[in-house]
Amino acid sequence: MPKQSLHSIHVYPLKAAAGYAPGEAVVEPWGLAGDRRWVLINGTDKAVTQRPQPRMALAAAEPLPGGGLLLSAPGREPLTVPVPAPTATTTVEIWNDKVEAVPADPAAHTWFSDYLNVGVRLVHLADPAGQRPVDPAFARPGETVSFADGYPLLITTLASLDALNDLIADGDRPDEGPLPMNRFRPNVVVDGGTAWAEDDWSRIAVGDVTFRVAKMCGRCVVTTTDQRTAERGREPLRTLARHRRFGDKLIFGQNLVPESGGTIRVGDPVTVLEQVRAR
Repeated sequence: MPKQSLHSIHVYPLKAAAGYAPGEAVVEPWGLAGDRRWVLINGTDKAVTQRPQPRMALAAAEPLPGGGLLLSAPGREPLTVPVPAPTATTTVEIWNDKVEAVPADPAAHTWFSDYLNVGVRLVHLADPAGQRPVDPAFARPGETVSFADGYPLLITTLASLDALNDLIADGDRPDEGPLPMNRFRPNVVVDGGTAWAEDDWSRIAVGDVTFRVAKMCGRCVVTTTDQRTAERGREPLRTLARHRRFGDKLIFGQNLVPESGGTIRVGDPVTVLEQVRAR
């Protein structure tokens, strides 16, 4: 089996906003430390994502010591947001889950509402432990997740991205490629190996930290959003529909659940511990 290593790590402090790429990250039971612990909510307390608000891609939330954020976005002055004291909570609806979160300072609500031209509030998930379970169809008892879509981590591979870009180049919209990996907003990206090999992974290790591969990742319209401009096209969904359809899902990447804690670092070996037949 070709050698594989951890090419990059990506953390998104604010769900749907731009992330950053540290050289190492601590793995917690619900994902990478600091990943998706903040989210915007609308007037009915539902989580706001790039699906209805593609300009979220242009907003950056830089982590600060202690867990706060430094917000920046086109046309806006930067804003420092401290972690709010848990004196009051708001029930956030994210997909079909209800999560208790703490509202940020009102200045952050105004900052984002003015940027998106819609009323939103910024809230913080103080403690992910025990709040939001991983999809029970693919989870083990006690497994939880933060404000990520459904699973603690998402893994992708450079080999599969290269293969996808080759398919796009041979398709009817070659001008939309090649696509960068940030279209898929992964947490960990693997270098080495062969295209689509991750379809068969069941358990892996990144350095000394082990993960269970919970399920394939079905992709949505966010992947068609240019993360530098917020403009949308048709790819990669058009090509995934032709070549990577599994049931009613268009697949790129795999969802992971940590089996152990620890620190992962860019350059760590990625080892496949168990495989299954292609789903």
